[in-house]
Amino acid sequence: MKFARIVFWIAGIWGIIVLTPLYFMFNLIGRQDPPPITHPAFYYGFISVGLAFQVAFILTARDPVRLRPMMIPSMLEKVGYGATFVILYLQHRLTPGDLALGCIDLLFGLLFLVAFFRTRNSNYSH
Repeated sequence: MKFARIVFWIAGIWGIIVLTPLYFMFNLIGRQDPPPITHPAFYYGFISVGLAFQVAFILTARDPVRLRPMMIPSMLEKVGYGATFVILYLQHRLTPGDLALGCIDLLFGLLFLVAFFRTRNSNYSH
């Protein structure tokens, strides 16, 4: 259970640190990596959903045994995002630096899977 707590705390804090600045970088991203973003609703919507999941990670870290079912969508979120980066890289649509960010999510997805199986036999008692 300690492993799951640590992994989900780190994932939640990391995600908040990485995602929150994006709220203030809309125009900068378009200038540094053209073309400019043309669908702000998708951009800001992604950030909002991403931050909501960071809260889910932190809540899971607080009680991983009771919230073990939340580990399944958490894994899907991490693997889905990371796999998207791998596919885009293989299509020559991402730089190696961008791929590295996606691989961090794949790593968290794997750690979430390990946490899921390690909490399987834990007894829940309060």
